[in-house]
Amino acid sequence: MSRSTPVFTLAVTILSMLSSLLAAETSGSPQNPPDFDVIIRGGTVYDGTGAEPKNVDVAIRGDRIAEIGDLKTAKVKTVVDASGLAVAPGFINMLSWSNESLIQDGRSQSEIRQGVTTEIMGEGESMGPVNDRVREHMLREQSDIKYEIKWNTLAEYLRYLETRGVSCNVASFIGATTIRENVIGFEDKPPTPEQLEQMRQLVRKEMEAGALGIGTSLIYPPAFYAKTDELIELCKVAAKYQGKYISHMRSEGNRLFEGLDELIRISREAGIPAEVYHIKAAGQQNWPKIDSLLSRIEAAQKEGLKITADMYSYTAGGTGLDASLPPWTEDGGYPALFKRLRDPATREKIKAQVNTPTDEWENMYLAAGGPGHILLVGFKSDKLKPLTGKTLAEAARMRGKDPIDTAMDLIAEDESRIGTIYFIISEENIRKELSKPWISFGSDEASQAPEGVFLKSNPHPRAYGNFARVLGKYVRDEKVIPMKEAVRRLSGLPASNLGLDHRGFIKKGMFADVVVFDPATISDRATFEKPHQYAIGVKHVFVNGAQVIKDGEHTGAKPGRALWGPGKIR
Repeated sequence: MSRSTPVFTLAVTILSMLSSLLAAETSGSPQNPPDFDVIIRGGTVYDGTGAEPKNVDVAIRGDRIAEIGDLKTAKVKTVVDASGLAVAPGFINMLSWSNESLIQDGRSQSEIRQGVTTEIMGEGESMGPVNDRVREHMLREQSDIKYEIKWNTLAEYLRYLETRGVSCNVASFIGATTIRENVIGFEDKPPTPEQLEQMRQLVRKEMEAGALGIGTSLIYPPAFYAKTDELIELCKVAAKYQGKYISHMRSEGNRLFEGLDELIRISREAGIPAEVYHIKAAGQQNWPKIDSLLSRIEAAQKEGLKITADMYSYTAGGTGLDASLPPWTEDGGYPALFKRLRDPATREKIKAQVNTPTDEWENMYLAAGGPGHILLVGFKSDKLKPLTGKTLAEAARMRGKDPIDTAMDLIAEDESRIGTIYFIISEENIRKELSKPWISFGSDEASQAPEGVFLKSNPHPRAYGNFARVLGKYVRDEKVIPMKEAVRRLSGLPASNLGLDHRGFIKKGMFADVVVFDPATISDRATFEKPHQYAIGVKHVFVNGAQVIKDGEHTGAKPGRALWGPGKIR
C-alpha cells in the first residue's frame, strides 16, 4: 500500500487516535480526568481496627481515602507498588516532645521515617497559653534550638507550625504546669479562689480553640506543688468540651499505686477519660508491682471509667538530671534552684535527701540504682558538651568528686536541667504492657534529624526508633503481639481515644494519612551510644494525601495540619 493513498492516511489517523485515547485512559486528561490521584496497589492492608488484613488497593483523591478494593482498571495519576508490603493508617505518637524541634525543622525526619504522621504534645508543659512570665521562662530554657515566641495561645502555636510548614499533623493537650505558671508562678503554694478561676478560664479558652484536654507531669516542680483538687477543677472544665486527662503520674515508683489512685479519682470526680503517660514500674524494687498496676486499671475499666495508657519500647526513661533532686529545690523556679546549688549548707541538705530512700518524692537517682545507670546526654553549655554520652559515675571520676556533688555542680554550671537517661525499667514488664489491648505508644522525645543543631546533643534512641522497634523487635522477631494488633494500637486506638476527626483508619472518607512499610525489614537502628540513626523499612508515607516519604526518602513536602479536639467551637 502506497504511503500516499487515502487508506494509508486513514490508518495512520486511526492509530494516532487510539494512542491518544489509551494515554488519556491511563493518565487522565482535562477531557477525561483520572479517577484518583494515587493508588497504593497490591499491598496487605491493615485498616487500624485490628481486623484481619486484606490484599486490596487503596485510592487517594485530594486529602482523603477515596476507595478501597480491586482498582486495577481505575484511571490514576500515580501508582505506588506495594507488593509484598504492609499498608497501614499513619501512626500516632501519643507523647511527642517535638514542640521546639518542629520549629527548627518541620520535616519531622526521625519520626515520619517510622510512619508517624501525627504528633501529640503537652505533657505537663505546653507551648501555650503564654504570658510575660511564661515567655521569659521559655526563652531562658532554650538550649540548642533558638526561636522567637510569636504566639500567645496554644492554638496560635499549632497554627504557627501549620503555616510555617510541617510534614506531620500536630495537636496538643494544655499543660497544667503551664496554666499554673501563667497564674501562680513557680512557687509552692495553692491558688487563691480568684487564681483558680483564672486558671479555669484559661482552660476554657484553649478547649474552645481545640485543645485535647489537660496534661500533667506531677513528679516535676512546679507541677508537683499542685494538689489533686486543683487538677480536678481544671479537668471539670476540659470535660465539658469532651476533653481528656493525660498524666505522668505523681509516682511511677515507690508510690505507684497511690499515683494511679489519684489519676482514677480525677477521672471519676471530673467525669473525664484519663490516660497514663509512659506506663511503667520505675526502679528495680518496684518491678514486681506491674501485674497489680495493670489489674487495677482493668478493674477501673470494668467499673465504667475510661482509663487507658501509652508506653515506649525501651528499658530506660529520659528526663532531667534535676529529677534526682528533691522537688523543694525548685520552689521559685530554676534561678532559685541554681542559687541553692551554690550554697554549701543547702547542698549538704540536698545530698543527704538524695541518698535517703523515701516515698515523699520520686528519687530518680536511687530508682536508677546509682550513677552508673544515669547517662548524661543534653547540655546547654559548649564547655560541658564533651560529657555527652558519659554516665554520671564516669563524669564524677573525671572530676574527682562524689556523684551527687557532681550532679549538683553540673546543673549549676550548665544552668539547665541537663538531658539525662535513667535505666529504670524491666524488659519483662515491657512485654507485659505490650500484651494489653488498651495501651498505645508514645516516644516521649522530639522528632529530629542526624544533622545540624540536633547533633549538639544526644537524644534517647526512642526519638529515632520507638515505633519501628515495636513492629520489628516485638512483632516480627519476638512475636509478642500480632501485626494487626500493633497497627491498631499505633493508629486506630489513639485516634479513637483522642476523638480525632476522620483519622486513624484505612477507610473510605478518612484523611489519607497512610504508611507503607516492609514487615520483613522494619527495624530501629538507634542505640544509646549512637542515637542519631534513622530506622529502616518504611517505604512510603502520605500525610493528608501528599507523599512525604517516597522509596524511603523524604520528598520535602510539608502537608501537615493542626488537628483539634472534638470540643472545638467551630
